[in-house]
Amino acid sequence: MATGDYSGRPPSLNFPGPGPLGNGQPSNSGYSMPTPARRPNPQSGPGGEESAGVAAGTPPNVQNSIQRASAQSAAARGASGATASNVSAASVPGTHSSLASAPPAAAVLVYREPVYNWQATKSTVKERFAFLFNNEVLSDVHFLVGKGMGVQRIPAHRFLYSDEVQIGPETVMTTLYTAKKYAVPALEAHCVEFLKKNLRADNAFMLLTQARLFDEPQLASLCLENIDKNTGDALAAEGFTDIDLDTLVAVLERDTLGVREVRLFVAAVRWAEAEAHRQQLQPTPENKRRVLGKALALIRFPLMTIEEFAAGPAQSSILTDREVVSLFLHFTVNPKPRVEFIDRPRCCLRGKECSITRFGQVESRWGYSGTSDRIRFSVNRRIFVVGFGLYGSIHGPTDYQVNIQIIHTDSNTVLGQNDTGFSCDGSSNTFRVMFKEPVEILPNVNYTACATLKGPDSHYGTKGMRKVTHESSSTGTKTCFTFCYAAGNNNGTSVEDGQIPEVIFYT
Repeated sequence: MATGDYSGRPPSLNFPGPGPLGNGQPSNSGYSMPTPARRPNPQSGPGGEESAGVAAGTPPNVQNSIQRASAQSAAARGASGATASNVSAASVPGTHSSLASAPPAAAVLVYREPVYNWQATKSTVKERFAFLFNNEVLSDVHFLVGKGMGVQRIPAHRFLYSDEVQIGPETVMTTLYTAKKYAVPALEAHCVEFLKKNLRADNAFMLLTQARLFDEPQLASLCLENIDKNTGDALAAEGFTDIDLDTLVAVLERDTLGVREVRLFVAAVRWAEAEAHRQQLQPTPENKRRVLGKALALIRFPLMTIEEFAAGPAQSSILTDREVVSLFLHFTVNPKPRVEFIDRPRCCLRGKECSITRFGQVESRWGYSGTSDRIRFSVNRRIFVVGFGLYGSIHGPTDYQVNIQIIHTDSNTVLGQNDTGFSCDGSSNTFRVMFKEPVEILPNVNYTACATLKGPDSHYGTKGMRKVTHESSSTGTKTCFTFCYAAGNNNGTSVEDGQIPEVIFYT
């Protein structure tokens, strides 16, 4: 009978704790994959020394001296009587029958050479294969040869002999480490392809750490694209807090993250608590700021609403008093004073701009007296609203001052707003008024769209629709808006009549 030898428990795609996927310390067991230095392309250097980029430590699945001694003893007892006919019919699938033939007795002895950096001592491929022959090092299959008390267990290496490999979530990371360490590019390609096919939002951060560690830029790029598209889910995954600081910085530097800045701050604080624990520090605000280091400056506090900032970062004690004051001034004073944090919006938008119109007809004379026009809405899928289309004057070309907002209805929280203006030409067309940054709209959540205009009477819409569906011409994806009356003083705007005729968004 032949069995795969997967001693211990190598890291998997669902690895729950620290270790090689994060900053925790690896086990001292001979079966654990060591935590390599954070340098790319771990290869053995000449002369048995590690060159730049070497992953230090004993490779995974290396058998200890007790197993080698046991294998040597078994070989000495029964090798001379082993023949191909003694090999069990249940030998590992996919191996060639010629591998089952027993070698001469002297060749069956298991090597005792040091495992560390063994390739550097071999000048030819022939010598390397000779070293691996009947050697437990990196063995992933065994032949049981002989019968009864004379049975012996002979190690083999399925991939190196047959170019066949079986990779699963439990073994892919150790296999990739081994392929890099021992320069087996075909096996490395198998591992990377497996990881690409199994990339999801809940493991994107973990795989990004490994891709950076193993110098796999294509895999790293795919991970970052997944994080951009599913930022909220990726941040909520358990593996997020296991990443290293450099990976956190690489993500926070991106302009393409699809999440509000306050959620990035909350996630960064979670990471800081885990990192403080790894460094055996108390999770005080001072220590959280210390472990965050340069990552803290990459959180774009000026993009938050004043309510978001006041309820979270301002009370966290992670920011200094001077930083808190300067940010409050930034939110409330015009012209806005300079702040030390980035105020450039993140552009999380991909694909084509879309819009829906909720009215079937345009009529004349809608007045304004300082009261907001408001309409409540929800959508069936996640989108990003970037602005509204508004009606302009019935009296010819005119300029309007306007404040636009999107409010989370249940909590009355302002998610996005802009004080701006627009010019109209006197036609019944709509005119674009945009937010400073995209506003994330989650499925089946109630939001209120608001527009407060200052200017002359305008056109308005009638024959309004309660449900409006936009279908993508390229993918066929349907985005369904449901509109409802917004209770309270809304300047007369309703589902049937009024302002805010158009919503502009990205999917």
